[in-house]
Amino acid sequence: MADAVTTQIIHDGDRQVVMKFTNISDGTGEAAVQKVDVSTLQPESRTGRVCTEVAISRIYYDLSGMSVDILWDATVDALCLSLSSQGVFDFRDTGPLTNNAGAGVTGDINFTTTGADLSDRYFVMLVMDKKYV
Repeated sequence: MADAVTTQIIHDGDRQVVMKFTNISDGTGEAAVQKVDVSTLQPESRTGRVCTEVAISRIYYDLSGMSVDILWDATVDALCLSLSSQGVFDFRDTGPLTNNAGAGVTGDINFTTTGADLSDRYFVMLVMDKKYV
């Protein structure tokens, strides 16, 4: 049996994308699993430019029994933020979290879970600003 996971795009507009992620664990957890693939996001409607990166402006989360590391995808993934318990991060006043992963940056976002036992779960919603070439 594998973790029961879902990914849902709530909104994919020219400026922002909102995505919701859930996981009910079978105890194995996730290791650097791609959650945001920028190449699949809608291009800018006016110019047709493709999204190459996202910056995180808000995070809503509720975790039970495990923690989630949000990772910037690169040759060596870089930790963006670790989540545990529940809460909201709002970076609109200070500026969004931007990808600083270094070599091999893809613009994508991965999740890794730690401490996952049978029936542990997470809900994470990311509000992201889209960046274009």
